[in-house]
Amino acid sequence: MATVIFVFYIIITLAALVTLILFGSRPSKSFSWLLVIIILPFAGVLLYALFGINRRKIKFFKLKKVDKMRAYTLFHTEDIVPPSVKFSSERYKKIANLIANSTGSFPVTGNKVTVLDDGLKTFEAIFEALAGAEKFIHIQFYIFEDGELMERLYRLFEKKIKEGVEIRVIYDAIGSFSLGRKHINRFRKIGVKIYSTMPLRLGSILFTINYRNHRKIIVIDGKTGFTGGVNISDKYIRPSGKLGIWDDMHLCLRGPVTESLHRVFVKDYYFAGKGEDLWKQEYFPKNGAEGNTTVQIVAGGPDSDYSSIMYQYAMLINQAERYICIANPYFIPSITILESLKMAALSGVEVRLLVPKKSDGSLVKYSMFSYFEELLSAGVRIFEHPVKFLHSKMIIIDDEMASVGSGNFDNRSFDQNFEVNTLIFDKSIAMTLREDFDRDCSNADKLDLDEFRKRPLIYKLLEGMARIFSPLL
Repeated sequence: MATVIFVFYIIITLAALVTLILFGSRPSKSFSWLLVIIILPFAGVLLYALFGINRRKIKFFKLKKVDKMRAYTLFHTEDIVPPSVKFSSERYKKIANLIANSTGSFPVTGNKVTVLDDGLKTFEAIFEALAGAEKFIHIQFYIFEDGELMERLYRLFEKKIKEGVEIRVIYDAIGSFSLGRKHINRFRKIGVKIYSTMPLRLGSILFTINYRNHRKIIVIDGKTGFTGGVNISDKYIRPSGKLGIWDDMHLCLRGPVTESLHRVFVKDYYFAGKGEDLWKQEYFPKNGAEGNTTVQIVAGGPDSDYSSIMYQYAMLINQAERYICIANPYFIPSITILESLKMAALSGVEVRLLVPKKSDGSLVKYSMFSYFEELLSAGVRIFEHPVKFLHSKMIIIDDEMASVGSGNFDNRSFDQNFEVNTLIFDKSIAMTLREDFDRDCSNADKLDLDEFRKRPLIYKLLEGMARIFSPLL
């Protein structure tokens, strides 16, 4: 029996190594997976099968659902006429073209963008807008958690459905694992159409568990949209354990860009909601100008041929001339982002990184810290917020462009999660976001390179080990 197990182990390990060698996307990532496979017998191969296989390249492991998503998106967007936006800056034009060519989403002007920089303010704005819905409410979140906000949402839905408003909800099966069948049935009983975007089923779990839908989207009557980093959780309105209140950045969008955001929801809903196709004029009203801000929606995921979120971040970093401000709770950069930040800092661009002092996972924390010494050495200034759990995913450059959304600076957001960011071409909003960033940095602890180098050896060992497992994060 032992011989059979040993032979089986050798076969599956060799198979994993062959696929890694033939289809590995990057040498550094491939090497990390090589160590995981060798160091952890059986478990390493299982982890690689679940989280490491490059499904974009290996046909056998491709998700049929992903291929159908691509075909659906192409069918419904091939006749869209790109809006005419005249940019005053060549930098604007370059990044807008990059996003348009890698995602199919175009920049649109005539929008009003409202920045929502704390949980209470965000949810008051959301519930006020939901209360005014007349035709439909479409909601998508990574996390739905039981609590005050969930109960408030249920009561509002109950009222709006009696008024004849259509309500559709999609959620992620892993992020909303605690939601439970009880709550789902409760929503369905009052008439809410609620589905999981990537349900966990025994027959397909090997192919789906690693691909999570991390998007946060609300669209009301096709006129008002909300998106950013906030989830439906009481963590944003009251302290949660040792992490305290979660601090996040969210946006309210009004104007033509709402259609771009809605297209992202409609595609996800089509594949979650038993094929109900919402690509109809009644769900896409023509919105006139609400302001003068140009905005572009950046949707990324395994259904794309390109790492759109990483491309967006890398292009912003490389185009910066004066400063780069990044706030992110899970800063585990790809080699592209890491080298871009170092080059920017070494060339004289002021680069600041804001992260939470406390993390919701030790592996994430030590993996983040493993990059800090080389960033500090290159001149990047790093700040740790000691009071609140900073959950914002934001980058600002030169008081000109800013991005707020769900995409983290890690391999999961770049390659494996379905994400959505909002890129804003507006100096006043970029300055507003930078001022908020400055306030957070003034209340944060700045890391000193010499002191950081003196950290205990055990921390350095833990960081090195965490970095090996960073492809899982």
